[in-house]
Amino acid sequence: MKHIYMIGIGLIGGSFAIDIKEHNPSAKIYGIDINEAYLDESLALGVIDEKATLEDLEKADLVIVSIPVDVTVKLLPTILDKIGDNTLVVDAGSTKEAICKEVEHHPKRRNFLAAHPIAGTENSGPKAAISGLYKGKTNIICEVEKTTFKLQEKALELFRAIGMRIRYMDPVSHDKHIAYVSHLSHISAFMLGKTVINKEKNERDIFDMAGSGFESTVRLAKSSPAMWTPIFKQNKENLIETLEEYINNLQQFKELMQQDNFSEIFNEMENTNYIKQILNGIK
Repeated sequence: MKHIYMIGIGLIGGSFAIDIKEHNPSAKIYGIDINEAYLDESLALGVIDEKATLEDLEKADLVIVSIPVDVTVKLLPTILDKIGDNTLVVDAGSTKEAICKEVEHHPKRRNFLAAHPIAGTENSGPKAAISGLYKGKTNIICEVEKTTFKLQEKALELFRAIGMRIRYMDPVSHDKHIAYVSHLSHISAFMLGKTVINKEKNERDIFDMAGSGFESTVRLAKSSPAMWTPIFKQNKENLIETLEEYINNLQQFKELMQQDNFSEIFNEMENTNYIKQILNGIK
């Protein structure tokens, strides 16, 4: 794949561009973004080789879409309208059901691969793009059977070349599971940050007393609201169910504290330590 178009040149798209270029130096990376400053910055950093527009997509071998999920839903049919018959379009959205549903009857549905690379940092923009972001990370592929075999094979070859593990899942299951293991973490971080800001009015106290535990826990609260608000909106039903369970666990913990039942608090934490075994098994 020689002509690769990145729609959205932030952390996700930019990191894809860097890794693709490293593994395929002959590839030419084109950038499309509504933020002209991002395009200029990407050019200066060498993340992309040229600016482009949607009208240029007919020349593409591969199009990677890494923009907010609400914009992806609106723009994806237009992208598919403009590509050639042998072009592959891959999205990198954190929700999958709404995106897959939007193009399920599109004449070029076979040219689309729904993907979710589970990788990232709390940073955004072209400067956040880094080499090796995807190494060892899982890429969830949805509805692979709806993508033309020769095109999906090219994508999977690319993903494996940059070090990704592949997992297959249907869009509904993806959105349900990701609500627990990703989206809830971001909500928790945002609300923890809010709680500390509301209670600790002295910013110097926060800076001086915040240890590494707090910093790592609240790190996700630095993520882009422009990206995460549409994710929460698209996965609203799953997230409400997830939040109800989470709030219930917090309430139970509070009640144990009120009852001075610290032996049960110990048991709760000890049982939860099993998460270490699960996560160690993933690595």
